[in-house]
Amino acid sequence: MVGFYNYTVWMTYVALASGVAGIFSAFKGHPLVAVICLSVSGILDLFDGKIAKTKKDRTDDEKRYGIQIDSLTDLVCFGVLPPCIGYSLGMHHWAFIVVMIFFVVAGMIRLAYYNVLEEHRQDNGGKPGFVGVPITTSSMTVPLIYILSFFIKTGFEYVYAAYLLILGLLYIVKIHLPKPTVKGSIIFCSILVILYTVGLILVLTLCK
Repeated sequence: MVGFYNYTVWMTYVALASGVAGIFSAFKGHPLVAVICLSVSGILDLFDGKIAKTKKDRTDDEKRYGIQIDSLTDLVCFGVLPPCIGYSLGMHHWAFIVVMIFFVVAGMIRLAYYNVLEEHRQDNGGKPGFVGVPITTSSMTVPLIYILSFFIKTGFEYVYAAYLLILGLLYIVKIHLPKPTVKGSIIFCSILVILYTVGLILVLTLCK
C-alpha cells in the first residue's frame, strides 16, 4: 500500500476521521456533535507533531509525508468543517455562502504557504513558528462562539459570519507567531477545558 502507517501518523488519521464525522453531523442537522468533532480534531492535531518527533529515525520522506497529511487534514477539519457548522446553524443566504467560501480558500492559502516555509526550514534549519494565525485556531474558538448561539436567539448567523470573515483574514495576514511548546499546549488545553466547562454549565442552566 502507498503511504506510511507507523505510530507517528495514526493520530492525524483519527483527527481526519473526526473532522469528516463532524461534516456529516453538520449536514444532518447536529451542530453540537459537529462542534465536538471539531474540538476532538483540534486536540489530536495539537499533539500529533510532537508525537511524530519522538521517532528519531524518521526518513526525509516520512517527514515530508507528515507535513502533507497534516495540512490536508487541517484543511478538512479546520477549513471546511467550521463553515459546515455555520450552514447547519442557518447560514443559507448567498452572502453567507460567499463568506464561508472565503474562509475555506483563506485556510487553504495559509496551509500551502506554511508548507513552503516549513520545507525551507527543515532543509536549511531555523526556528519553528507560524506566519499568520494557525488554521487550527478554529477548533479552539468555534466552540466558544457556538455557546453564544444559546444566548443570541435571533441573528446569530451574522455573528458567526463575522467570526469566519475575521478569522479568515487573520489566516492570510503576515503575523509572526511562535510555535507552542508541549508545556504551553497542555496549559492552553487546560484553559480551554475550563472555559468550555463554564460555558456548558451556563448553557445547561439556561436550558432548564
